[in-house]
Amino acid sequence: MRFSGFLSSAVMVILFVGCFMAVPEVVTAKHGGGVTRHYKFSIRMKNITRLCRSKSIVTVNGKFPGPRVVAREGDRLVVKVVNHVPNNISIHWHGIRQLRSGWADGPAYITQCPIQTGQSYVYNFTITGQRGTLLWHAHFSWMRASVYGPLIILPRRNESYPFIKPYKEVPILFGEWFNADPEAVINQSLQTGAGPNVSDAYTLNGLPGPLYNCSGKDTYKLKVKPGKTYLLRLINAALNDELFFSIANHSVTVVEADASYVKPFVTDTLVIAPGQTTNVLLKTKSPAPDAAFYMLARPYFTGMGTFDNTTVAGILEYENPKNPENAPLFKPSLPAINATNVVANFSNMFKSLATNKFPINVPQKVDKRFFFTIGLGTNPCPKNQTCQGPNGTKFAASMNNISFALPTTALLQSYFFSKSGVFTADFPDFPLHPFNYTGTPPNNTHVINGTTKVEVLPFNASVEVIMQDTSILGAESHPLHLHGYNFYVVGQGFGNFNPKNDPSKFNLVDPVERNTVGVPSGGWVAIRFQADNPGVWLMHCHFDVHLSWGLRMAWIVLDGKLPNQKLPPPPSDLPKC
Repeated sequence: MRFSGFLSSAVMVILFVGCFMAVPEVVTAKHGGGVTRHYKFSIRMKNITRLCRSKSIVTVNGKFPGPRVVAREGDRLVVKVVNHVPNNISIHWHGIRQLRSGWADGPAYITQCPIQTGQSYVYNFTITGQRGTLLWHAHFSWMRASVYGPLIILPRRNESYPFIKPYKEVPILFGEWFNADPEAVINQSLQTGAGPNVSDAYTLNGLPGPLYNCSGKDTYKLKVKPGKTYLLRLINAALNDELFFSIANHSVTVVEADASYVKPFVTDTLVIAPGQTTNVLLKTKSPAPDAAFYMLARPYFTGMGTFDNTTVAGILEYENPKNPENAPLFKPSLPAINATNVVANFSNMFKSLATNKFPINVPQKVDKRFFFTIGLGTNPCPKNQTCQGPNGTKFAASMNNISFALPTTALLQSYFFSKSGVFTADFPDFPLHPFNYTGTPPNNTHVINGTTKVEVLPFNASVEVIMQDTSILGAESHPLHLHGYNFYVVGQGFGNFNPKNDPSKFNLVDPVERNTVGVPSGGWVAIRFQADNPGVWLMHCHFDVHLSWGLRMAWIVLDGKLPNQKLPPPPSDLPKC
């Protein structure tokens, strides 16, 4: 480790973030105003017991959930991932823009081949223009079920939050627990064509809580002092479910979404989709009440299939209660499972801060327009096989009716070295066969399979994408995540998008900036972004079951003319397929 001339500075950084750290961090050198932070991720099996069942799961450094990664805006992260398990794996740094560092983005067979057993890969990237809460997670098959953790980006040194300084910061991660092996669950689903078996519990910081059998001791408890402000960093790492979240008798102030500051607003209930993060301020009561309070999360769901209709609970406790034995435990009321209007109203509350210090840059003029239908469909059942999907078919999912097939060589590698090979540059800009997207479904529900089609964008093109939900197999919300970019959510609505009337209602003044957005159930959402980051970038539904069924596509953003507008060559340890 080199300390050179900044020993005291490095020590101060480590002491400042020491309360966050769960793995050893080494700060080695200053660069461009930031420092380089080294982490090591050892992918290992670990026996974990939940719901009175023990099983071996894939973990990072033996932790579930995985370790916190903490940095400041402007820092470089160097994370060595060593795979000690039988499964292939890759790690995605969800929400990191990866400016000219696409080789470190992580989705298997898109920007890299997976890390095979006994192999390693070093993810090396700089955090530019971002601060707040993100997450890291496995991006191979359903490994994300147990391989995930918080990615906390503090402001630059000597810079403050644009809200009251919290007394304490607390990450809260939502996940899903399967008694079965999640890999076996999705493999069985893909073989039979049916929907996968649902999870057995939701978890809060890895614990299911007292509303599940045999889980009273596995309950997350947040102990607070009266009259203090806590920053809760909420992360939904669940595989397949959007979640409502509420704390009994407490409201919170939303101040950030997906590592972008928002205009503060107060709410009693939050909605968080998989891949989304939300920072909220919790002001505790004073004096301390003689009571405890449930923190509950349960799913939002409007589809036709099965889902895990259970509730995870944590407990908010005040320090030194007067009468702990007889103190009541209050429970919040959560919206109905299918409360679509509640979700829409909540989504419309998000606006960018849009100040001089934290400006936005939403494209006012659009160079490239796209219209993508999002939803489920079917595949025919192979001969001599009985399938358990709709009407004897297999479930599938698609964008513009294209069910994206992963290549056997990483897309970015193929593009960088040959500009062709494992993909075709003909993903449709608009649906090939328009229909009444949220009305009566078409007779033919089959999707187009076995293709790896991409969209190609010139460097710095301004892009608008309308994403339209379809009711082919039931209207359903879809959390769409774009790698390599933040985007602005400029509009959303129910029914079919109207290209004549709806654009006039777009918010081009202070739209929220996100990396994951829920395409409304039975509706549409409009996003805009500037294609200023060369590389190959995946866009997909963050329900892993829909991802497995093909609800994904990829953008190729071409190099610009200047040296700092081109993607550098890959690192020497890039995994081989």
